[in-house]
Amino acid sequence: MPSLKLLHRLAGGIAALALSTAIATAQDYPIKNITLIVPFAAGGPTDAVSRIIAENMQKTLGQTIVIENRLGAGGTTASTQAKEAPPDGYTLITGHMGTHAASVAMYPNLKYNPATDFEPIGMIAGTPVLILARKDFPPKDLKEFVEYVKANAAKLNMAHAGIGSVSDTSCLMLNALLGVKTQAIPYQGTGPAMTALVAGQVDYMCDQIVNVVPQVQAGTIKAYAVAIKSRSPALPNVPTTAEAGLPDFQVTAWNALFAPKGTPKPIVDKLNAALSKALDDPATRKRLLDLGSELPEGQARSSAALGELVKSEIARWTPIIKAARPTN
Repeated sequence: MPSLKLLHRLAGGIAALALSTAIATAQDYPIKNITLIVPFAAGGPTDAVSRIIAENMQKTLGQTIVIENRLGAGGTTASTQAKEAPPDGYTLITGHMGTHAASVAMYPNLKYNPATDFEPIGMIAGTPVLILARKDFPPKDLKEFVEYVKANAAKLNMAHAGIGSVSDTSCLMLNALLGVKTQAIPYQGTGPAMTALVAGQVDYMCDQIVNVVPQVQAGTIKAYAVAIKSRSPALPNVPTTAEAGLPDFQVTAWNALFAPKGTPKPIVDKLNAALSKALDDPATRKRLLDLGSELPEGQARSSAALGELVKSEIARWTPIIKAARPTN
């Protein structure tokens, strides 16, 4: 029977071999195309920032990053698929406030744990949320919007990108603050929801700024306020919710890269470095900033910071959602 000392040596040798294999794998990585799953429709905010950042990252990594839009259940279908993918760095997912925080309370039978089933790679961008409405919606400012929605809630409808999406959860918070319940109309992504709003088929919605700048500037929809403390340079004429009279409505969504749990740390580090390099690229920065994104700097770009953000966001959104949807 082998001695305890021999077993320790064997265990140490196995660990060393595993580490050296992971390092060798990372040195060669990537040797083929990388799939980046976007859990919402093409044309939406998550899709937009994913494509911009992937375009630059693939130059650094030397392999094509293929975007795959996989829809369903507010992004949780795609997130479950990403969790179950091989942890080799060739399948990534863009997660956000909905898929990797609000989903915990929104879906009681969620098949993944956002805090433990993924390796956080890094933040792409923060995306402030705006209160929006069809262009002919009667209220002229946020104060009138609040009064009108309270008085007509039973007759109004609200668009969103699916249960658990940012547009859904942020408007849940808005409706809770106003003390109203309106009919919610889900779409397969924020892009289709925005199309419905522009067409006047729905009354209002909450959406991330990266999806709405052109429409607001063109006047095809109304923007009542942006839910952050300072005005966005991308839409300087849109007041903040604090300025407009609803200071408690503060929502900044976020989009970030994740890999399946067990992806070797050297590969995660290489992806994080490529992401950070992309965020420093002047052309890439300009494209993201022109959409109204808030870009992470310094330690906020680290994998560890993203991991902590996921935990804090789950803690923040769980009581809000459970209060709004007590049956969950």
